[in-house]
Amino acid sequence: MQDFYKTLGLTKKATQDEIKKTYRKLARKYHPDVNKEEGAEAKFREATQAYEVLSDEEKRAKYDQFGPAAFSSGGGGPQGRPQGWPGGMGGQQTNVNFEEMFGGARGARGGRGGDGFMGMGLDEILSSLGRGRRAPRSGGHCGRHAQPPTQGADIEHEVKLDFLQAIRGAETSIRISDPHDGKRETISVKIPAGVKEGQKIRLRGKGNAGAAGPGDLLMKCSIKSHPYWSREGKNLLVTVPISITEAALGAKVDVPTLDGTSTVTVPAGSPSGRKLRLKGKGVTPAGKHTTPGDLYVVLKVVPPTELTDEARTLLETLAETDPNPRQDAPWS
Repeated sequence: MQDFYKTLGLTKKATQDEIKKTYRKLARKYHPDVNKEEGAEAKFREATQAYEVLSDEEKRAKYDQFGPAAFSSGGGGPQGRPQGWPGGMGGQQTNVNFEEMFGGARGARGGRGGDGFMGMGLDEILSSLGRGRRAPRSGGHCGRHAQPPTQGADIEHEVKLDFLQAIRGAETSIRISDPHDGKRETISVKIPAGVKEGQKIRLRGKGNAGAAGPGDLLMKCSIKSHPYWSREGKNLLVTVPISITEAALGAKVDVPTLDGTSTVTVPAGSPSGRKLRLKGKGVTPAGKHTTPGDLYVVLKVVPPTELTDEARTLLETLAETDPNPRQDAPWS
């Protein structure tokens, strides 16, 4: 004999919100639209019968008073009269029409129509539960001619990353609405190494709810700029200032890399804007068989802003022998 509370896995202290939430999960699991296994339809029928009684305060009160035995017969009594609860107040017979109680539904598939959930498709049921009332029926039967269940829509969420988080990968937390009950939850998201500005990371099953399952959550990466690094695909660029003497005579200069610093050789006579390549010192994207990019050191010749008398004298001497760099210019 079916115990409606046990069918839903609840106790008599369950709230209406708990009853609705539990039935929603059971409907998603056992409804014939999504579950073709043997016995699934029977479990869906039992859950629906339990919900349609316990979700109605008046019916629930009568059920709590008379117990499961009151539902042992679902058809008519003698001479076609509805079976009822025996032994009402003062020994009177209390008649309750169980066919009306369950909306006249005799099955989830091809059964007689009515207002009950057992005659509705899963998408209609979930829509009705979501609004707190039943959606209008559109045809009477939900069998071979019903619209196929649809998956919930994807939703997009922006995640802000530091420049180095995007390059190295990171784990961050975000708050989203649970697709099943709408409650806010915090989830951890793993950001793979090498993500780019605007790249989307897909989290399956974290989108909007739907009859055929929830959609996905698309994490759109927004990457903050860095004080000295910039990026072109897998390559990194860093601008390094050098003096006019270092540019003219050549020098060894320490430059920043992802793992610390490296020393590069500045060739003598290097102009501003010259790029020095450090192979394999760029971005290594996540995934198998990926190769790292390169690091390009961009030289920037910076003249002194203040000169000592000695420095000025030396530069004036140099200027007397220094060739004019514009002598071959097209406008010369």
